[in-house]
Amino acid sequence: MESSPQLSTEQPREPILTLPGPLTAYVLLLAVIHLRVLLPVEWENWTIDVFGFIPKRYDSTLLSIDFPGGAGARVWTFVTYSLLHASFSHIAFNVLWLLPFGSALARRFGAFRFFLFMAVTAIAGAVAHLVTHEHAVAPMIGASASVSGAMAAAIRFAFVKGSFLSFSRGDANAAAKVPALSLSRALRNPRVLAFLGVWFGINIIFGLGSISIGTEGVSVAWQAHIGGFFAGLLLFSLFDPVPGTSAHAADASSQDASRRP
Repeated sequence: MESSPQLSTEQPREPILTLPGPLTAYVLLLAVIHLRVLLPVEWENWTIDVFGFIPKRYDSTLLSIDFPGGAGARVWTFVTYSLLHASFSHIAFNVLWLLPFGSALARRFGAFRFFLFMAVTAIAGAVAHLVTHEHAVAPMIGASASVSGAMAAAIRFAFVKGSFLSFSRGDANAAAKVPALSLSRALRNPRVLAFLGVWFGINIIFGLGSISIGTEGVSVAWQAHIGGFFAGLLLFSLFDPVPGTSAHAADASSQDASRRP
């Protein structure tokens, strides 16, 4: 006697770290741009001078330097610096940090909002670097400010029940679309506060210890990290298309933790 297979009504779950299209495009863009390291040294240096962020470029003193790129570079470098990296370890470090947080954010925002958000947080990082390094001649490059902004934005919903850092979550798309906590509720959430403490602690260590990335001696622009982070945390609601959580909704850190044995 033959039996017919039963049809399952359960929807297949998408792996939580499957890269969404916008993030894949962003990572590929960084990788393609990084191929500039194959250029002759003088061309590579020219690229960094034209597209890297140089605070001295905005110095109005009599000792100002005529940098390549002219007036246009004074505008576009607020964003373009974030697409350049000093080495493979530099770009790999940023991409690895971006994968979990950027994946959730790209799913939540969609392509246009995601790319605009990454640009805005890059600008915020450049402004923070400019304020703290007014006369610096060394170019700043790297996506760390935008990565920091993505991390800050993601923690507004990452610990909510069903999201990607909660104890109980659904598929990747559902995890990215849970209602976010308001800023005030997020800053009272123990898991968010713990995350903030660890993140700022790491950046303080980088800043006080003058720690470099890899073996190339590239110093960490930790002020830009903080600028991007605050921009992501504070501006998240302007980009978020998902309705916010209600005032009585509890976050996953308290609900799920109390249910676990």
